[in-house]
Amino acid sequence: MILFGSAVASEKEHCYFCHIMGTKSSEGFNAIYDARTLGVKKMGVLGLQHMFAMFGATILVPALTGLSVSATLLFAGIGTLLFHLLTKLKVPAFLGSSFAFIGGYAAVVTIGASHGLDQAASLPYACIGVFCAGLLYFVLAALIKAFGVSKVMRFFPPVVTGPIIIAIGLTLSGSAINNCTASWWVAILAIAVIIVCNIWGKGMIRIIPILVGVLVSYFAAMLAGQVDFSTVKEAAWIGFPFKMKDTAFAVFSNPDWGLVITAIITILPISLATMMEHIGDMCAISSTTGINYLEDPGLHRTLMGDGLATALASLFGAPANTTYGENTGVLNLTKVYDPRVIRIAACLAIFFSFSPKFAAIIGALPAATIGGVSLVLYGMISAVGVRNLIENKVNFTESRNVLVAALILVLAIGINYGPGSISFAVGKATINLSGLAVAALAGIILNAILPGNDYNFDKKAE
Repeated sequence: MILFGSAVASEKEHCYFCHIMGTKSSEGFNAIYDARTLGVKKMGVLGLQHMFAMFGATILVPALTGLSVSATLLFAGIGTLLFHLLTKLKVPAFLGSSFAFIGGYAAVVTIGASHGLDQAASLPYACIGVFCAGLLYFVLAALIKAFGVSKVMRFFPPVVTGPIIIAIGLTLSGSAINNCTASWWVAILAIAVIIVCNIWGKGMIRIIPILVGVLVSYFAAMLAGQVDFSTVKEAAWIGFPFKMKDTAFAVFSNPDWGLVITAIITILPISLATMMEHIGDMCAISSTTGINYLEDPGLHRTLMGDGLATALASLFGAPANTTYGENTGVLNLTKVYDPRVIRIAACLAIFFSFSPKFAAIIGALPAATIGGVSLVLYGMISAVGVRNLIENKVNFTESRNVLVAALILVLAIGINYGPGSISFAVGKATINLSGLAVAALAGIILNAILPGNDYNFDKKAE
């Protein structure tokens, strides 16, 4: 019962959140309340839509890194449920594969080759590094618990988190365009269906535009002969999601301790980016729903949930987890914010992780379908960042605010589409920082040292 327990705000909380958001009615509250009347079948369809929204990106990470797709689905589901338990069943967030660590996996595989290891043998070492990165979330959570969210959030005001949210969407946009180029008409069909369903759709059609867009474009691509089902025919119906030889535990049968330490040093700094991304995502979800989750259940709880999901997934050979912007985009489109819908999606991901054939069917999704859907969702992420700046009335007539926002956007986008990352050596290890990590660090430091940082989280809770 606790798994699908209600997380609906009281009328008193509804009025409070309306007040801090400066609105006359609570769109977020009404949407949560309406979700309770949808019924089991409709809630199930909404959960299926959230699962499809995360699928494209979630399975792309193991496809790019060599990790298990089925293990990825299993621990995306388990990680999401653990996150919800730690956050008192209140936050409508789904946790899927993090793209931020792809460079880290590749770096460790390259280093492993110099130690005489192939990709399969090197990946468990990378998983150990990701495990340690997940533990770093608990350090930041402890600082927030010890000093209070207000003092910590002075380093993450809207002038920092808003541009970071915008940058998250914009830096992901390149992958969406690349996928669209596989077949522009399929991508445009997916986008058109989503727009039509969301603007002119009636009833359930209006709140499942992503799912409808995926199904229609997938079917059209299949009729046009653009879908390869060869892997589907070969896949078994039932199978265990992971093998012990692919987990982090496999390292300790004959460990190379030098490679263990190198993997940790190489991957640990990446968590700086993902923690900033987490804060940005929490701000985005709070802004979308109109409910301040950084105060209740608290940013320390959401960080612990994200960190625990990442640490657990990495132990069993699955990618690092992160709160998914794609699902925030779905929340923004459907206006249904009930966390139970996300938990249904998590349970579906766990269920289907035990079917290699289902993973193969999802893996056969046309790249153009993924690209068309991603274009909409990534755009929604950036739009939420703009909304975050507007609702918090960030004053861009002040030079300090312009400088902070400008550096975040230019560094994140410039590095992402330029060198891809900033590299530097620490001993024999090479550290790679993504554009988002560099941008986040630059924004946080610049905001902290420039005069005029008068942000008060208690009074400006949007």
